[in-house]
Amino acid sequence: MRKLARLMSQRYDQALAPAGINLNQYSILRRTGGQGRPLGEIARELGMDRSTLSRDLKPLVQANWIETVAGVDARQRRLRITAEGQRVIERAQPLWRQAQDAIDRGLGAEGIAALHTQLDRAIAQLQDDGP
Repeated sequence: MRKLARLMSQRYDQALAPAGINLNQYSILRRTGGQGRPLGEIARELGMDRSTLSRDLKPLVQANWIETVAGVDARQRRLRITAEGQRVIERAQPLWRQAQDAIDRGLGAEGIAALHTQLDRAIAQLQDDGP
């Protein structure tokens, strides 16, 4: 599983390189949204812990692609994509799509369906078992 994940990440990272981002950065930017979302919500959606997401956010904030804004109360941090971040996504999305289409062609419709079925089953099992 780890080898497959690394190979897939490498494929996407290579495809996204012309846009100046990697797969993790692309995923974070895509899920952040213009209205802002809580850090914990994004971390759960990405399957990351909050500290890992916080670490991965630093270069995105420094590049002015994401900004941190106050939430409903002072303890909550909300992340919001900036106009610059939106432009990065617009450059990156066709590159991501090309990589995705190449993977889909290589595995075929049946292979993709079988892979998603197995991954969904494994994810559900691991989430049910807990840490």
